[in-house]
Amino acid sequence: MMIAIPVLDAEALARVRAIIDAAPWVDGNVTSGYQSALAKRNMQLPEESPATREAGAIILDALGKAPLFIAAALPLKVYPPLFNSYEGGQTFGVHIDNAVRIQRGTEFRIRSDLSATLFLEDPDAYDGGELTVEDQFGVQQVKLPAGHMILYPASSLHRVEPVTRGKRTACFFWIQSMVRDGEARRSLFELDTAIQTIAQDRGHDDAAIIQLTGVYHNLLRRWATT
Repeated sequence: MMIAIPVLDAEALARVRAIIDAAPWVDGNVTSGYQSALAKRNMQLPEESPATREAGAIILDALGKAPLFIAAALPLKVYPPLFNSYEGGQTFGVHIDNAVRIQRGTEFRIRSDLSATLFLEDPDAYDGGELTVEDQFGVQQVKLPAGHMILYPASSLHRVEPVTRGKRTACFFWIQSMVRDGEARRSLFELDTAIQTIAQDRGHDDAAIIQLTGVYHNLLRRWATT
């Protein structure tokens, strides 16, 4: 399942950009595994940078207030956000994200069920730079407005197309979901969405809504690990 989610409002976006634009950037392969290093050409904020932590905290706070993210991801753990940029033909070729991500210098680790790219530059500011994802529904290309995020399975083959004009700046991170199985997670999201839609007409105290909500939570209870 791929889903676009608005995360940062204009004020939060400006705060994040002010922090990361003033910080020193390094070669993006500082965080690459062997496979990724063969395909990756970009710049990145160092993971241990104070700017990375400060800007990342703003994003994590916004994610916690984004109901669509919570419903779609059912997050158990979120890897601290990282930041990258592409310009002058830089690209990231086809790859799959590592199954387990370990935060450098700590014992924090997650299973990467979902990958997220939060766009921090408006699409008309650069050419190319589409996130291309190959999943069970075929090949999909994504280029969202600044402040919007795409959530997609970390198991997908994906790439960043070469940036031929301007600069593409983004945030990226991974999520370990409470529900490991992607199809189960999709079913829960669709059920939750349907419940919310019907409740707008009938009200949350409607008997059928209460029953369906019970079904949702019993399924979540069956499938979730914490």
